[in-house]
Amino acid sequence: MTPITYELIKTCKQTGARLGRVHTPHGSFDTPTFMPVGTLATVKTMSPEELQEMNANIILSNTYHLWLRPGEDIVREAGGLHKFMNWDGAILTDSGGFQVFSLSDMREIKEEGVHFRNHLSGDKLFLSPERAMEIQNALGSDIMMAFDECPPYPANYEYMKSSVERTSRWAERCLEAHQRQHDQGLFGIIQGGEYEDLRKLSAQDLVSLDLPGYAIGGLSVGEPKDVMNRVLDFTAPLMPSNKPRYLMGVGSPDSLIDGAIRGIDMFDCVLPTRIARNGTCMTSNGRLVVRNAKFARDFGPIDENCDCHVCKNYSRAYIRHLIKCNETFGFRLTTYHNLYFLLKLMEQVRTAIAEDRLGDFKEEFFEQYGLNKPDAKNF
Repeated sequence: MTPITYELIKTCKQTGARLGRVHTPHGSFDTPTFMPVGTLATVKTMSPEELQEMNANIILSNTYHLWLRPGEDIVREAGGLHKFMNWDGAILTDSGGFQVFSLSDMREIKEEGVHFRNHLSGDKLFLSPERAMEIQNALGSDIMMAFDECPPYPANYEYMKSSVERTSRWAERCLEAHQRQHDQGLFGIIQGGEYEDLRKLSAQDLVSLDLPGYAIGGLSVGEPKDVMNRVLDFTAPLMPSNKPRYLMGVGSPDSLIDGAIRGIDMFDCVLPTRIARNGTCMTSNGRLVVRNAKFARDFGPIDENCDCHVCKNYSRAYIRHLIKCNETFGFRLTTYHNLYFLLKLMEQVRTAIAEDRLGDFKEEFFEQYGLNKPDAKNF
């Protein structure tokens, strides 16, 4: 019996988007959903209690970073990641593949794995499919990601083909090395860049392993939005309809809606927490940079259409003051608001799917958010 199962509740007649529910050993969550990123076993500046308060049911942590600090042995000794960080909801751990390729310039890719340097100390490290599974088994996440190669964008066809084939071989090794298949589900990652035939090859290879879920990797890495949507158009239908579909590293409001319309169930991104620390907020009327001088005497909420704890209790002027003074509380307030905004947005997307009007919802949201303007500013 697989520890991760997907329940399809409804398909939107207007768009084909999926309303569903994913069941895990640490509870269920409704989809489409956004997963806050807690890279180092914490969502920056947020407490687990605050995340529960805003109805987050699954968060993401990272294998690479937790391997370096504090080390998987300490997390195992604590009773696993859930107990270590006092989070009783579901947890997904990334395999560390993206960090190996994005944080280290000194790397050597071989069939056995990747040799690279610790981005903190410069020490030589080696990460393989087997080691990535060993670390994630120790962390005890509900959903583990296979160790894949994350090719650069853009990459030529021959390089991408070789990369896809290696990722498929690594996925087989991950499955063989996975020691806790009874209580941890392993997801494969479909690669292939912009090339439709390579995405098809990658999907066929991974689907043949009969994993409990699948992700689309290699998007939101610098390509234009229309390219991402085009790749989703031909990749999502290649994924099993009875299993969760996860689009990695996507968190802008327009891409969440566009992804849901294309059949994606799960999303994650550091975007809402990262921009929050720069004083940038997501609102129903588009991007708002609360640290700007024009808000110094603005005593209204970040978003008058938002009912989050921050918008009910704190003004733009006060939050601007905190951020200008580099006060942590200011970053906490903007982070809380941004995460709440995206979680609420996905709740609205689910309601629109249930009512067969996600296409209409997209048009209304894009219009109010300002995304239909020629000079629209996104994130």
